Amino acid sequence: MSRIVVPPPASPARRGLGRALLGGLLALLAACEGGRELAPVAVQARAGAVPAPGPALLYAAPPPAPQLENTGPWRAAPLLISGASAYVDGEFLYQDWLFDDHGADGGLPDPNAPAGGLANGTLADNVFSRYAGSYTYPSDPAYAHNAADLVEFRVRSVAEGVAFRLTLNTLLDPNLVAATLALGTTGEPRPLPGGANLSLDHAFSFTLAERRVVLRNAGGDTLATLPLAVDLRRRQLSFTLPRGVLNIGDSVQSLWLGVGLWDAEADQFRIPGFTHDAETPGGAGTLAQPPAYFNLAFRFAEPQPDIAGGAGVVAVIQPRWWRDAAQAAALAAGDAEAFRVRVDFGKLRRGVTDMQFDEPGGVPTHGAINRIYASRFAAGQGIDYGAACGGADGCFGILQGQLLPYALYLPDRPQPPGGWGLTLLLHSLAGNYNQYAASANQAQLGERGRGSLVLTPTGRGPDGWYVEYSGADVFEAWADAARHYRIDADYTAISGYSMGGHGTFRLATQFPDLFARAQTVVGPPAVGIWLPPLDNPGPQANTFHNLASLYHVPIQSWVASADQLVPYPGPRQQADRLFELGYRAEFWTFAPAEHLTLAAHDQYAPAAEFLGDARVVRKPRHVVYVRNPQMDFPAAGIVADHAYWLSDIRVADPDAGVGVVRAESLALPPAPEPRSAERATTPGLLTPGTYGALGYVAETQTWGAAVTGWAPLDGLRLNANNIAHVAVDMAAAGLSCRAAIEVNSERAVAVTRLGC
Repeated sequence: MSRIVVPPPASPARRGLGRALLGGLLALLAACEGGRELAPVAVQARAGAVPAPGPALLYAAPPPAPQLENTGPWRAAPLLISGASAYVDGEFLYQDWLFDDHGADGGLPDPNAPAGGLANGTLADNVFSRYAGSYTYPSDPAYAHNAADLVEFRVRSVAEGVAFRLTLNTLLDPNLVAATLALGTTGEPRPLPGGANLSLDHAFSFTLAERRVVLRNAGGDTLATLPLAVDLRRRQLSFTLPRGVLNIGDSVQSLWLGVGLWDAEADQFRIPGFTHDAETPGGAGTLAQPPAYFNLAFRFAEPQPDIAGGAGVVAVIQPRWWRDAAQAAALAAGDAEAFRVRVDFGKLRRGVTDMQFDEPGGVPTHGAINRIYASRFAAGQGIDYGAACGGADGCFGILQGQLLPYALYLPDRPQPPGGWGLTLLLHSLAGNYNQYAASANQAQLGERGRGSLVLTPTGRGPDGWYVEYSGADVFEAWADAARHYRIDADYTAISGYSMGGHGTFRLATQFPDLFARAQTVVGPPAVGIWLPPLDNPGPQANTFHNLASLYHVPIQSWVASADQLVPYPGPRQQADRLFELGYRAEFWTFAPAEHLTLAAHDQYAPAAEFLGDARVVRKPRHVVYVRNPQMDFPAAGIVADHAYWLSDIRVADPDAGVGVVRAESLALPPAPEPRSAERATTPGLLTPGTYGALGYVAETQTWGAAVTGWAPLDGLRLNANNIAHVAVDMAAAGLSCRAAIEVNSERAVAVTRLGC
């Protein structure tokens, strides 16, 4: 390792003396190095400052989103909270769940259901993301496994009558999709038209299909045919009911809405069979009269997942992950009467705004909710089961469209003066964004300390490993939450189960200045299985190579001694490396326990206590950062090349693996320092929970006291390994532009003084 001291820039009158002193200093250092040639250091200055923590995606403005646009008479901003409804500026809005279009529970899955972790197939393939409904789409690509997925419904009073609009998640061929809107009641269920295989109490029905709307009375008589406007770009269907055809006036009316598939040749809905083909949907299972509808609106009480509701891991077979369980059960029973909303058309005419009206609906203000946001990335429409991920090379993910859901927990308390904290809680492999909904994991992390929002993104599917676009989804969802809620960025943390634990290792080491603390549960260090001492995943897949970045991010890891999916040696080696570095780390080994034990036990109070109200470190004296370009995905906006007051960190030789830079600003006050100390080992019991108590042994390493009696110096020390360039934000590091910089490196390093 060679060392060069770069003196402060000299004034013109002193440059000669400066050159002489530097020449003498270099000669002295060369002698101390035993005559070895020193690695050259190029120093330049330029304006600017270090980028904000994390990727630029976190601060980007929301992209244009055609499905969220209003044209014609429509004015109200969308609610973007699933299962919510409200009156806004004279419009009634209902926001549905995304990717909940699975129809009835037929009791048996479609034997040819597409693979990919979501279809209602075998439990082993879909542990935390099974659909409750069993319907499958025809294999024709125009259906995109998502053609009947309702995003939003709205209605408003207009001069000529009443206007209605539906927005769909996917709309490639409008002739393949149809909807029934039922209005009013008579007290007697009657068959819905179009061969829908469902009876409903209704006074009138509107069948939306093939660019027309057919209005019928409860007896099935046609009263009028109206034009249906189709906006393919916005995926919206709209029509106006003239007063001369049906005068609703200022009455309060019951509305019911179902969306299914249309057979233009037969002029009726397509009914699912036992299995699907190119034109026929499948998944009817044992149902003798399967209803035609894949998606029903006005579902305000869809049950949350219930992790602890069964006997241990048996609870995971209760498929509520996509919030379609009540819909699936109702359609299977042939009774969908409960899914109605009463709309006050007088409120619409008067232009009322009412977010918390008395009828079923309203906008939730606390607890577990599902939000919808528009991504800047889209690979197509609907779901592509052939786009499954699972590797470190990255991929787009099976959820192809622009609109994506995420789960958010809102604490049941007043917002702190500076805003909520935020905790990322990343889902596991074969899971989805509702994995933690209504669990103790979510609630205990959210209600801790001053209170924290808890966000779980989709990751664009069940198997993205938070690589490439799966990782981009985390930051885009985070940015969306920050646009709707006040978040104090000083109180952010990250956690996750299984694959979510890997995501925690990954994102915390790539972007350490985003997080105060990290906590993993049965989290694999690498994408897939890692069995040390083998390093078969390499820097592209294994976060073991990145661990030095966690200098200022204490981390707690919970592992299962008999984990069949994340073998114990990998997490053990990960923890030992953190202890070797002298970092603040905790390693809890649960025994007896396997991979799902902690999920079923559902007790996370010690994890919540560990995360606590810790604050993100902003201007540390020491910065240690591992530059790992093999985990970058520039096209997805994931480039990890800066932390704290260092930026534009480039490796010298990508084939040599990662680069590491260790920097110390002598101008900033010292904090407690890493120290290699004997670990504290403490046995304990995790109580209460599904199993009563789980035994564990916790190994803990902390830091000593801060150094005292220091005096600030205008100097910087840089130690670099496989680093070609680093930029230093001099002001953020507490340094002047004339600060001396000492560089230790085995190869050439370019140093840029930012802000000079």
